[in-house]
Amino acid sequence: MRPQTLIAVSDVEKSSAWYCEVLGAVSAHGGPEYERLEVDGVLVMQLHNLDVDHHHGPFGDASHPLGNGVAVWFETDDLTAAAARARVLGATVHTDVHHNPNADHDELWLRDPDGYLVVLASPGP
Repeated sequence: MRPQTLIAVSDVEKSSAWYCEVLGAVSAHGGPEYERLEVDGVLVMQLHNLDVDHHHGPFGDASHPLGNGVAVWFETDDLTAAAARARVLGATVHTDVHHNPNADHDELWLRDPDGYLVVLASPGP
């Protein structure tokens, strides 16, 4: 089994550009309604416009803030490079690079354009 995380966003193209830059990902779909993001040919995230329901109905309630209670977590082989890309982008840093003693790895906590908490983590021991 592999996770295929999908989050509802207010602007798919804006969020796609943000995640592509921060994660070093590439668009594998594109467009204003839905996006697939890949790293080295592997799906790492899907984005869906909050207001588009296609055949399945809406993904969220627009009257509630996006990202509340959700952390979107990514392990990266090069946290230093990912942190540098996030800084160049001007990403909002929630908690700067620090060591998490429970997981025994380093982490950077960011907020994406819709307020989702995004954690970039180095590999564990």
